[in-house]
Amino acid sequence: MYLHPLIAGLPPAEREALVQCSTSRFYKRGETVLTQDEWTDHIYCVSSGLLRVVTPGHGDKATDITTDFIRREDLFFGLSIKEDRYQSTQTLIAALPSSVYLIPLVAMRKLCAKYPEVALGLLGLAMKKTGALRGQLRRVSALSSEDLVSRVMHQLTQLAPTSAGGYDKRITQAVIASYSGLSREVVNKTMRDFESRGLVRRDAHAVHVATGFAATDF
Repeated sequence: MYLHPLIAGLPPAEREALVQCSTSRFYKRGETVLTQDEWTDHIYCVSSGLLRVVTPGHGDKATDITTDFIRREDLFFGLSIKEDRYQSTQTLIAALPSSVYLIPLVAMRKLCAKYPEVALGLLGLAMKKTGALRGQLRRVSALSSEDLVSRVMHQLTQLAPTSAGGYDKRITQAVIASYSGLSREVVNKTMRDFESRGLVRRDAHAVHVATGFAATDF
């Protein structure tokens, strides 16, 4: 079993007990891991691949809004783990083929009570996610479409990297549009413009961006 950094430093007996009570599942690209309003009693730990956190749109022509990504070393869980289960406020979808460990909340809560560093680590992850969401909302509201798409593409080189560089070409323009708050047409036009200027190129496996392309945060 892949061991998240929060767990990797625990005594072997504790790690083994967590492995025994956890469940491993594989999700195809585009497959739903968890739906909005669904009750669950697990924390979701990505061992490979990439999940996206989605807030469903409203209305007949509304599109889903991707608010965050969950990658290896990230966790997805409710705002509190005080209860044995929680109702998800968002939908979790595999952006790439993904292996995910479902860790029982009860087991994680016991570890938090026994090892304060685990509780502090979970709190740190929650704060990091909140800060990332605020930063993304700020970028969406303040940046031009070109700057926003370039920033998202650079971020994807970190979220879904390939061995040869760039990001996994299976991340679609629709996903980029969902995360950037732009239309699919605007994202397509912007990326084609980047390609014509030599800032972006594609091969059989990845989309590559120029060195330093939108590398600075906002």
